[in-house]
Order: sequence, then C-alpha cells, then structure tokens
Amino acid sequence: MFLCVNRSKVKNAEVAPENLHVNENDENQERGNWSKKSDYLLSMVGYAVGLGNVWRFPYLTYNNGGGAFLIPYVIMLALAGLPLFFLECSMGQFSSLGPVSVWRILPLFQGVGITMVLISLFVTIYYNVIIAYSLYYLFASFQRELPWSKCSISWADGNCSRSPFVTHCNVSISINEIFQANKSWVDANNLTCINGSEVYQTGQLPSEQYWNKVALQRSSGLDETGVIVWYLALCLLLAWLIVGAALFKGIKSSGKVVYFTALFPYVVLLILVIRGATLEGASKGISYYIGAQSNFAKLKDAEVWKDAATQIFYSLSVAWGGLVALSSYNKFNNNCYSDAIVVCVTNCLTSVFAGFAIFSILGHMAHISGKEVTQVVKSGFDLAFIAYPEALAQLPGGPFWSVLFFFMLLTLGLDSQFASIETITTTIQDLFPKVMKKMRAPITLGCCLVLFFLGLICVTQAGIYWVNLIDHFCAGWGILIAAILEIIGVVWIYGGNRFIDDIEMMIGAKRWIFWLWWRTCWFVITPILLMSILIWSVIQFRRPKYGQIPYPNWGVALGWCMITFCIIWIPVMAIINIIQAKGNIFQRIATCCRPAANWGPYLEKHRGERYENMSDSKKETNHEISNISDSRKPE
Repeated sequence: MFLCVNRSKVKNAEVAPENLHVNENDENQERGNWSKKSDYLLSMVGYAVGLGNVWRFPYLTYNNGGGAFLIPYVIMLALAGLPLFFLECSMGQFSSLGPVSVWRILPLFQGVGITMVLISLFVTIYYNVIIAYSLYYLFASFQRELPWSKCSISWADGNCSRSPFVTHCNVSISINEIFQANKSWVDANNLTCINGSEVYQTGQLPSEQYWNKVALQRSSGLDETGVIVWYLALCLLLAWLIVGAALFKGIKSSGKVVYFTALFPYVVLLILVIRGATLEGASKGISYYIGAQSNFAKLKDAEVWKDAATQIFYSLSVAWGGLVALSSYNKFNNNCYSDAIVVCVTNCLTSVFAGFAIFSILGHMAHISGKEVTQVVKSGFDLAFIAYPEALAQLPGGPFWSVLFFFMLLTLGLDSQFASIETITTTIQDLFPKVMKKMRAPITLGCCLVLFFLGLICVTQAGIYWVNLIDHFCAGWGILIAAILEIIGVVWIYGGNRFIDDIEMMIGAKRWIFWLWWRTCWFVITPILLMSILIWSVIQFRRPKYGQIPYPNWGVALGWCMITFCIIWIPVMAIINIIQAKGNIFQRIATCCRPAANWGPYLEKHRGERYENMSDSKKETNHEISNISDSRKPE
C-alpha cells in the first residue's frame, strides 16, 4: 500500500494499486490466497489454540476426574468439534467468501453470519484487554524481584499473607476472667494469647492483592466505574498497534507473523514442562492432573460430559466466523479435510500438554507452602494472574520465568485476535471489494482504532467487571444458537448430500464409507449434542458475578441487550429476504431456502457442470444485504 508504482511500466496498471495484497501466483487474483499452506495451518492453529487451552482445560480436567476426563473429551471432539470444524472450513474454501456472504448457500439464514461477526466483534473488544493485562505483567516482570513476590507496604493491607494469621484469641486479665479479643488489641496491650485459643484466617496472597489493588485498581463493583487506569490503557493501545501492524496487508502479513506467534508458545510450554518436572512436589501436581488421583467414577456424572462438549466447542473456535474467513483464502483444491484433522488434533494435544506445565509448577507451590494441590488450583483469571504468578515468584530466577509465561500468554492471545479481526475485515471485503482493495490498510487500522476506544471502558477501575460481563453473555448462548442453525441450515435445508458433492469438487470423490461417519454426525449426533448443551446452559443459567460480587440489575439487563443485539439479526434478515422475494408467502420462503444464483465456486474454472450456469453477479456487486432478492435462482 505504501510502495511507489510507476504506472507506465506496469502492465494493466489500472489494477496494480488495487492488488498490492495479491501475489501474482495467487489462484484468486481478486481476493488473494495464502502464500503457503503452512501460513494457513499456523493461522488456524493459532486461532484455535488460545488462552482457554492454558487456563481453562487443565482445571476442567482436574475438576472432572483427572485422566478420566480425557475420555469424554476425545469422544466429544469426534462427535461435535471435528464435524463442525470440517463443515466450516469446507464452506469457506468452496465459496471463497467470508462468514456473511457465505450464506448465499441459504439466504434465509444470512443473519447467522451477521450474528457470528457481531459476536466476534464484541469478543475482540475484551479479548485485547486480556492481552493488555499480559503486556502489563510482562513489563512488570522486568525487575530484579517480582513486585508481587511479597506484601509491599505501598499497596498491601493487613490481610496480605501467604499463611493463615491469627485474628482473635482468648486472653486472661485475671484468674477468673477470660474473654476473646482482637489480636491487634492483644498486641497493643502486651497481652498473650492462651495456647490453643487462636482463631486463624486465611490471608490473601501477595499476587492476589497485587492483581486487585495495583494491576486493576479494582473498584467495588460495576456501579463504581472510577477512572481509566492509564497504564492499562497504554498497554491496550500497544496491543491494538501490534494487531494492526500484523494485519495491515491482510493474510499476506499475518501469515508471516504467525510463524512466531503460533510456534513460540510451544517453546515456552516445553521449557516450563522441563523446569516443572525438576521441581520438588511436581509429581504430586501431575497426579492430581491425570495421574493416580484420576477418578473414573466421575464418568457417570452428566456434568462431566457437558463440560467436555462445551470445552471442545469453544476451544476449536467454531461458529465464530473465523474458520470460514481464514479458509476462504485457500486455493480451491486444498485438502481441507486433512487440515481439519491436523488442526483439531493439534489443539487438543496442546491442551493436554499445557496441563503438565501448569500442574507441575502448582504442585511445587503446594509443596513449599504446605498445602494440598486442591487449595492452590485456580482457573481463568485467577490462574493466569494470581496462582501461576504466585508460583513463579517462589522459583529461583522468578522474573525470567514470569517473562516467559506472560510472553506466551501474549502470543497465544494475539493469534486468536488476528483471526477475529480478519473475520471482520473479510466481511467488509466481501461487501465492498473495490473499496477494500484500495484501502485495506486504512480500513484495518481504522477498525483497530475504533475497537480500542470501545475497549477503554474495560480498562477503567470497573474494567474487569465489564470484561466478565461481555464474556458471560456474548461468548455463550449466541455462539451455540449460531452453530445449531448453521448445521441445520447446511445439512438439513441446503442438503447434506449436496454439500458432500461440493466438498468432493475440492478434494476429489470418496467412497460412501468415507462419508458414513460425517453423515451420521452432521445429520443426527452433532445437532443433538449442540441442542443439549444449549438447553443445559439455559437451565443452569445464573446471574453473572465476579468472585463474590454480584452484578446490578442494569448490568444484567445490558448483558441481555448485547446478546439480543447479536442474535436479533437472524430473524430480521430472514424477514427482510422473505419480503424482498417474489410470489406468495410460501413461494417466498421456498425461494429463500434455496441457494442464491451466485452461490458456488468463486472462480469460473472450478465450477464444472454443476455450477456452469452460476451467476457472476458477485463480480458486479457484493451488497447482498440490500440486493439479495436479485440474486435468487429461478424457480
């Protein structure tokens, strides 16, 4: 975008400035393709492997029977995760379209694509805030001594302690008079507690108080917004600058960045596993993870199977739109089947491997503090920013290990963020291709700037409550609803057998037995599992809270408004498309349940006999949202 081009020396100079993001070797000269197969695979691995693999899966495994949990986890991968993953990759690659335009396959469900993009947009807002937290802790680790390694008088209060402390005890001021008094009063009056009468209270770890009082400057609740925490705001700005710099040329630039951001976490995990294995007490932590403490009786608990299905579903990032967007830049005959297998297996193995890095060091922490592993195991923010930093602070060379850990969290988060932003820019490209070709860099950077300003509420003193609120509502039911409608729309309405024919146009014809498993999952098992998870989630719904702090009514109402805004487009777009179709109400619905006239392979050379009459209207306009009725197939 910033190169000077001499038009007099360039053949077809009128398109040269519009296609600087397209390589002359690209099969699709209009949209561009991945430079190498490895660019795509690493981007997909980076998108699927995120923070949840490190801070959620190990805890779920420990909490659901240890090694026994791997059985439902693998089963749910085969029954729910992999079928959806393969379906989305195939949709994007076949059509070379993003998550909204790909619904030319079934115009009635076009709103499903909009829902995916809107949810991805909400998630990118708070996800980059988590990356900002990682940046802050990364910078804070460049000290001789980690700031949370001890209770500092500048921010710690009287509850800051690694061991339980006495709050009350019995004292005697005369032979016949014994009463219970506050320990501070006892000390102030030079009295002595009667042996065995002490009342102990568990203290707050230095890392916990540092997280709440220094890093977040956390307020008392969502009602108390407070001020913007300036250093978190700067870290957030830096996070968005990194994302913008990596994506300003689209997949051509991000495809190179992922060689570092996708591979570096594995280097750190390997180092942490080796270091953890050498620590005293590590074996105890591992035994709680998937060793001797495994409880196979847990497999009788339906909650364990629900957790396995939910973890697989969210870990693979299906129904967010990113898989469709990234796959849309593949060459038409790429083997998306083998890609889906490789990425899904890599994601799950990474989760298991990360658990060894987490539990070996937590086992050591439990050993030196004289506690049980169950007392130090945490999940989510508490693991990433309290428990694990606390454990690292007690290792020799703590700052070095802390730098490695938070740099790993940074790269894990960035990969997923790259794909989420690419989902948004791909949608813009499909709707406004000519504008995007000319102004890809400004539009990408503009999106990052807008999202930065929207994320400032998440770096106020009440910021963590906003992060938790958006995550609670937007990253839950909406994605499940989109996934259920996606598989119903493609397999039950468009036609599973027709979709298999589309896939075979890309990867070649397969024997019927090859498709037996996929048909079974797509038609029956996967939809039933997704519906079961959704129903269970609705039944188990609880008002959001952060720790023990409940959310006010207006906060809960706002959460419902956010998710309603995301999913309302499903019925809205269905109604709009039905109104714009021709005929009576039944004919209109039937028209919207058939593929648009311009559905099929993007390039004419790939269409074959099945799509030889496909409309080329997409080359004239991609504004399907306003003109979709003009691109219907004739009845």
